[in-house]
Amino acid sequence: MSGYANTGREGPGLFSPRPREDIKQAFNANPLKHPLRILIATDAAREGLNLQAHCWNLFHFDVPWNPSRMEQRNGRIDRKLQPSDQVFCHYFFYRQRPEDRILQVLVRKTELIKRELGSLSQVIDARLTATLKQGIRRDRIAELERAIDEADLEKERRKTIEDELEAARERQDVLRAQIDRLRSRLADSQKNIGLSEEYFRSAISCSLEIMGAEPLRTTATPDGPTRFHFPSLDQRQGADPTWSETMDTLRTPRKRDQKFWEWRRESPIRPVVFEDRGIIDDETVHLHLEQRVVQRLLSRFTAQGFVHHDLSRACLAQATDAIPRVALLGRLCLYGPNAARLHEEIVPITARWTDPKLRKGPLAPYGREAETKTLELLDTSLLPADARAVSGTIQKQLQASAPGDIEQLLPHLESRAREYAEDAVRKLGERADAESKAMREILENQKRHIAATAAKYEKYDAAQLKFEFGDDESELRQLETNRKYWTKRLASIEKELKTEPDRIRELYQVKATRIEPVGLVYLWPVTG
Repeated sequence: MSGYANTGREGPGLFSPRPREDIKQAFNANPLKHPLRILIATDAAREGLNLQAHCWNLFHFDVPWNPSRMEQRNGRIDRKLQPSDQVFCHYFFYRQRPEDRILQVLVRKTELIKRELGSLSQVIDARLTATLKQGIRRDRIAELERAIDEADLEKERRKTIEDELEAARERQDVLRAQIDRLRSRLADSQKNIGLSEEYFRSAISCSLEIMGAEPLRTTATPDGPTRFHFPSLDQRQGADPTWSETMDTLRTPRKRDQKFWEWRRESPIRPVVFEDRGIIDDETVHLHLEQRVVQRLLSRFTAQGFVHHDLSRACLAQATDAIPRVALLGRLCLYGPNAARLHEEIVPITARWTDPKLRKGPLAPYGREAETKTLELLDTSLLPADARAVSGTIQKQLQASAPGDIEQLLPHLESRAREYAEDAVRKLGERADAESKAMREILENQKRHIAATAAKYEKYDAAQLKFEFGDDESELRQLETNRKYWTKRLASIEKELKTEPDRIRELYQVKATRIEPVGLVYLWPVTG
């Protein structure tokens, strides 16, 4: 069932800001969670409210005489993130009441203006407001009806507005093209980073299990993306007390008059989702890489590598393949001025694993094709699956072999990392050149624009300036201030054209390179 937002006569409103906010949150809540489905408001609710979460019907008990106000009212539900394909704005019209003829004409005129100009023109809006300023008198209904119908822009002004709208449409076309390019760039980034919801969720669950907590588990989902229950990490026995503040980001929003300790005690941890639900509500938390809980959980995987005698970063996974394999993963970091991290990536070295007692030489890295298959098997093995446990004998054998395997693969890892680093330095240099060039173009455009503006007024004498600005001394003083600024800015741009491109290139200069092993993975055949 949809909700109903109703706006009425203009008034100051009956509630203080806090109750208003509580009512808004209740109305935007899922209908299964809160019974409030009908909201009656004065005209004071025409601005600053988002009511579209579960509402797509709005009824005007009256029609405001100002068309912009009517448009603002409709905008409470007719806006982005509205889940319904259609929004219905209803107006009451009483045939037996002569005054309603004016309201009917006003609604029709508003829709006509929006259809022709894309939005309400302030000039027409002001004229309609002035026409209705004295109210609706029955002896003037025909006159008012005609005045509203005939309200329009002069030919020249309409042409100007249409030209501006056409320019705006062209900018929108350019914006759409940019959005399409950004979508492609986002897809490429997701492909390069390898971040998918399934693996992201698995990494969070794995981190929770390492802490000794329960992994994520699905909860009842009435609609939309799958929701997951997140364990209360701050309420476990022996929990780190600093987790309380981190977990606050998953709680329901705190009410303004609610005591902090009561809110923390009474507010439950909300379910989490990994997909954008496309609506605004407070029922779930969308987890992403910048979310505080996520950053803290994943930091244990990204903060440090391991030393050779510490095998806590080694793991054993099972693969649907008949060949035992091993992968040594390293992290390559490039640092710029002031230790700024310019580049980071994981470098893999994979090889077929054989028992050290049977080896005729050190482990030899795979070629490109076999390595690609190994990494695909590794990706698949990281997801939760029902598999038989590897026997304790095999685990002890691999544990004993690990230090020697690292020693044999590490030189190959370092060699490959140096190749990756050379490629990264080249790409950073290309990026530095591109950004340096873009900055030069920005500064040169600014210089041309300011110089042209300054030249426009430089040729004016006192009589011309007086003609243009009249007797307004403040405007003349502002012009003089602008002139001083233009002169100062042009001088600074000349300096920036010499320094800024080099400064940007310097930001991308690699000052230090670090290569460290961060993980050892054995892929053991499911068949044993």
